[in-house]
Amino acid sequence: MDADESITRLIGLARTGGDDGLDRLWDIYFQKLVAFARHKLASAPKAAADEEDVALSAFKSFWQGLRSDRFPQLTDRTSLWPLLVAIASNKCVDLVRHQTRAKRGGTRGVPVGLDGIVDGEPAPDAAVHIADQLAVLLDCLDRTGDPALRRVAERRLNGDTAEEIAGSLGCAKRTVERKLAVIERCWAAEVSDDAIE
Repeated sequence: MDADESITRLIGLARTGGDDGLDRLWDIYFQKLVAFARHKLASAPKAAADEEDVALSAFKSFWQGLRSDRFPQLTDRTSLWPLLVAIASNKCVDLVRHQTRAKRGGTRGVPVGLDGIVDGEPAPDAAVHIADQLAVLLDCLDRTGDPALRRVAERRLNGDTAEEIAGSLGCAKRTVERKLAVIERCWAAEVSDDAIE
């Protein structure tokens, strides 16, 4: 059985109430979620809550959503990680907003761009919608004819820096930065096209 089949099987087990499936998904993805949350919270002020709390909360929301059938499009590894990223990102945003509101009497706004594509206004309940939209945005990169764009976007969304992406692709950091700019333009055009329809 290959890795993708295994994740698909574990999702099916977890969806039908199999604790073994959920436990295995936890083993595979929890530390990745912690690392992702650590990266997302790196520039945030330190708080009582940390990246492990975010990952725990994100995994709990994922588990509840899976059990209540809120993620019908979730079928395999390809759709699982963007969903977990979306949920964890929203948990990070909520944490930072809560801290900012408590310390300063209000929020200052969260920038949205490639780094914040899943950090916008949607509440954690909208994670499945975010995952669907992310799939559309990644598909639009496939239509450009440059397969590296999707790889760069996926790595960036996983929390990798431009330097890390350049190292994994064997290219210069500036090349990655140019590709990130192309990705943002492509996604901005896709979003504006959707708004017109």
